[in-house]
Amino acid sequence: MYNEERVLCGANSYEKRFYLNDKFKNLPEQVKQELQIMCVMFTEEVGGTLILEFDEDGYLQLITDANEDDILYDEIGSGLKIHQIQLDKRELLEALEMYYRVFVLGEGT
Repeated sequence: MYNEERVLCGANSYEKRFYLNDKFKNLPEQVKQELQIMCVMFTEEVGGTLILEFDEDGYLQLITDANEDDILYDEIGSGLKIHQIQLDKRELLEALEMYYRVFVLGEGT
């Protein structure tokens, strides 16, 4: 379902976990903490899972999902929260996309 090579991070409300791909462990500590807070807050508010994954062009996708039997998952709230994150964290998300394009895809070198 996900391309492990391109997954940046994610959070899971069922297992109460945050995951940061080792491939991105050299990101500044403040960025890693901000990603963790953003992902965990998302899953605490709407439930389910949130995965941040780069597409093949280096754009960051925020992908949310929930177990089929999860009656507490707020699908409408999920879409609204994704949009809010994209607005509120625009600079962070754009910087991460630039980082990925330069250091992973090798663009601009």
